[in-house]
Amino acid sequence: MHHNILLTGASGYLGGSLLAAWSSANLPPHGKLHALVRTDKQADDVRQYGAEPVRIDVSDPEAIRQCVVERQITIVLWLIDAMRSEGQVAFIKALGEVKGRVGGDVHFVHVWICSSIRITGGQALMNSRQTSGAKIFSSHAGAPTDGPLLDTAPDLYDIQKAQVPKLSLMGTVRTFSQVPPLRYSPTALTVHYTQAVTTNNTVIETGEAAGVKSYIFIPCIVYGKGTGPNNKISIQTTAIVRAALSQKRVYSVDDGKPVPPPSHPTAPIQLTVFLTQTWPVCHISDNTTLYLALLRRILAGPAPPSGKQGYYLAASGSVAWNDLYVALARALTKRGEVVDEKVERADEGALEGMAGALGCGREYVGLQVGGLCTFTAKRGEEIGWKPGYAKEHIFEAADDEVKIILEYEKGG
Repeated sequence: MHHNILLTGASGYLGGSLLAAWSSANLPPHGKLHALVRTDKQADDVRQYGAEPVRIDVSDPEAIRQCVVERQITIVLWLIDAMRSEGQVAFIKALGEVKGRVGGDVHFVHVWICSSIRITGGQALMNSRQTSGAKIFSSHAGAPTDGPLLDTAPDLYDIQKAQVPKLSLMGTVRTFSQVPPLRYSPTALTVHYTQAVTTNNTVIETGEAAGVKSYIFIPCIVYGKGTGPNNKISIQTTAIVRAALSQKRVYSVDDGKPVPPPSHPTAPIQLTVFLTQTWPVCHISDNTTLYLALLRRILAGPAPPSGKQGYYLAASGSVAWNDLYVALARALTKRGEVVDEKVERADEGALEGMAGALGCGREYVGLQVGGLCTFTAKRGEEIGWKPGYAKEHIFEAADDEVKIILEYEKGG
């Protein structure tokens, strides 16, 4: 069966890097690659990579159905905002209809990313840059953190179903006023992370009902320069840098237990006490190769684990937030962007300033630049994936990361 494929999010950091790697990936034979676009420029961009541009309103179920059925698309790669599930449900149902017409397996790969939040004209708005899918497997979202949470855990679906976010409105999107100091209104557009956690379950359940194989792909702290036509930077490291630029210092936001300094040779050693708050990390190229490994198995068979057993975390391991803070602080100090390399615990004043830079209430700063996530990648190994970069590489790459971010932040 020659699969026709639809890629969404090709203008983004993750999706663009995937599209750029497509032609050299030596994928098994497949049909036409389509890419969802919104503008003429995006259409021209995806054509350069061999994809046929498609324009549809992803909030219109009938437009989605026509797009999928008329083109006989059998694989949809979803790399756009995953906070809501209506678009995913429509695509999955359309894939089920195609399966009924042409036979064979059909597939929906759901990458859990969410648009980041910025303030424009007093409104908290979504933009095209994206935040980590690992957040819904973290302390923020009520996931267990007392030990490693494997992406191969047989009860992971049930764990997600039972999660209760740490904050009643985790990741709330609100209306803000930019009159200093930053204040926010409690009566505004609200998006519950409870709904975000539910989205994965909805994808799985809808897939089962429609006879569609579903896969949940979870990015973490992704770093490195993107290779796609547009967005070149990661939102996670950018958030730390942006907050630091606003305060002329890198601040930590998490409390934790003291632990011995790390023994690996590339780890920062500036602090004598380290915090145990950790998060999985992955170089952009490794994130892309896991996606391609999953797609390769889908195309060549046998089909990889899917549905309630189809969680795929792209991560080479986990690092302490404080180690990452120090590495970025060194790079920023080298360029004269912060006062010195010292990382301090953020007080209320610092949190207020960081919140202004990040476009959120200060109680939500930690959602962007902190937290504990013990989610651990194992499923990728089962389909032949191995990261090319060790987790410690993020420290070695910190200087280049800061350079890329500063070029973007300053319009370079």
